[in-house]
Amino acid sequence: MTLDQLRLNKFLALHLGVSRREADNIIDQQRVTINGNKATLGARFQNGDKIAIDNKIVGGTVEYKYIALNKPTGYVCSRKQQGTTPTIYELLPKQFHNLNTVGRLDHNSSGLIILTNDGDFAYRMTHPSFEKIKIYNVRLDKDLAPLHQQMICDYGIKLIDGSSKLQLERMNETERKSWIVTMHEGRNRQIRRTFDALGYNVKKLHRTNFGKYSIRDIKSGKFEIIKK
Repeated sequence: MTLDQLRLNKFLALHLGVSRREADNIIDQQRVTINGNKATLGARFQNGDKIAIDNKIVGGTVEYKYIALNKPTGYVCSRKQQGTTPTIYELLPKQFHNLNTVGRLDHNSSGLIILTNDGDFAYRMTHPSFEKIKIYNVRLDKDLAPLHQQMICDYGIKLIDGSSKLQLERMNETERKSWIVTMHEGRNRQIRRTFDALGYNVKKLHRTNFGKYSIRDIKSGKFEIIKK
């Protein structure tokens, strides 16, 4: 497909690594011009037109990239270092530093993080309406009481941002500290807050699956290029 066949919002999404909805917001803010004229929502353009954002020309060929990183604990999912805490971008070659994380894991959590410059892909992976399954290995500081297991699975735990219902499966039959947790949402620190509300401390949280993607045998701190 040539550029003159693309809507303006799709063109911006391609080049900025954002979703089309985010591209529409940029257009609606009247920051985008086509040949010097303010663009409007739903605009199209012809091959050779000059498209600019805040007077800076946007163009060139975009190659979508997708990588899966096995994030170690002790790293944050941001480009800027927070105090002395390093960022996950220190684990990646420079050619991947322009990629955005698809969701996040806090610095005490580990496991699968997907990065991409495909904004539409990131939107479909993270928006609640698409209900992408995420699976975690979780270890608590003490055995989870059967009653609390039932409350989490069947009724949900009331949090400040709404009810949290998780699917729980024991990792072994000898103790009740280690669990496989499956969820369809992705609210900030939801798993930790759910257990904390019942008096448990999450000692380990490791994501193994996100949608159709799995951590597989990627070693901690390493990454692999994946297909969409």
